[in-house]
Amino acid sequence: MRSYVISGIQQMGVGVKNLHEAWEWYRRFFGMDVPIFEEEAVAKLMLQYTGGRPRTRQAVLAMNLQSGGGFEIWQYKGREPKDPGKQILAGDLGIYACKMKVKNLEDALNHFKRLDAPILGESVEDPFGKKTFFIKDPYNNIFQFVEANDWFLNEKKVNGGSYGAIIGVSDIDKSLEVYSGILGYDKIIYDKTGNFDDLKFLPGGDRTFRRILLSRDKPFIGAFSRMLGNSIIELISVKGHTPEMIYKDRFWGDPGFIHLCYDIHGMDQLKNHCHDKGFAFTVDSKASHDDNGFDMGEAAGHFAYIEDPDGTLIEFVETLKIPIIKKLGWYLDLRKRHPEKRLPSWILKTLRFSRIKDKKRKL
Repeated sequence: MRSYVISGIQQMGVGVKNLHEAWEWYRRFFGMDVPIFEEEAVAKLMLQYTGGRPRTRQAVLAMNLQSGGGFEIWQYKGREPKDPGKQILAGDLGIYACKMKVKNLEDALNHFKRLDAPILGESVEDPFGKKTFFIKDPYNNIFQFVEANDWFLNEKKVNGGSYGAIIGVSDIDKSLEVYSGILGYDKIIYDKTGNFDDLKFLPGGDRTFRRILLSRDKPFIGAFSRMLGNSIIELISVKGHTPEMIYKDRFWGDPGFIHLCYDIHGMDQLKNHCHDKGFAFTVDSKASHDDNGFDMGEAAGHFAYIEDPDGTLIEFVETLKIPIIKKLGWYLDLRKRHPEKRLPSWILKTLRFSRIKDKKRKL
């Protein structure tokens, strides 16, 4: 029995070249308009993923309060971020696409058409017979939109935040040791091999794949689970082709999806479980800081990383303190709360007072 608690996907890490330009785009198109923190700092603990040197970076964690995980939008400072240098293909090893949740797929599709969003495919069916579509942002990142039925707020947006990921792996059965055995995605929605209509619009998507879509039999629990909601993970493995690593010869933080992050409670217990499963922490901020946690500017907590069997980075964050209403100096200390208890909705709803409001553009 696991003694740690996972509250859900906290954020998808997105490496960019220009943070504020990218964040403006994500606010306009995806409604990621509530910042939890924004800071510039030196990434001192990630040396094995940053060329052996501490690197200065600027980052913002932005949420869509309707439901779902946020984006940690991440930019190097003082170093030119390195593009892949080639087209990333479906089945390449790493986080290939970020899944996004919508209330109604056709409404969302029409909304993004009005925004002239770069849509890849229109209302095609996934292997489970559910309609879906993809969007490519200006930075060549791919987002898949799927319907969901768990929502926290109704802000009249067509979509929520991050709902999971499509992850390229070399061996699905081995990868399940992480995604099922550690993250708890223990329910198989489908496991199919073949050629798929919903992937044919994507680079390399016309090849043969094994695809397995995972969810959790039991919903997430914990402080932020009411807002973060449920999520799904899809593992894909290409057949008859040798995939390449998406981050081959590049650093964590370079453009693309750099990690998938989960909000957790019980870092010590999680550390022991990961070690026992053969996926020991590769980075552990708690080993370098006291019980007050690692300062993230306006928030504080402990963070750690593991790698899946192909080197894809999974981050865990144990949040100790977050700003609720920064203008009033109201911060929430989570250290004395019961780990399985959800935060009251009214507390989470106050995050909307930090919303960034852009001028509306005519469609």
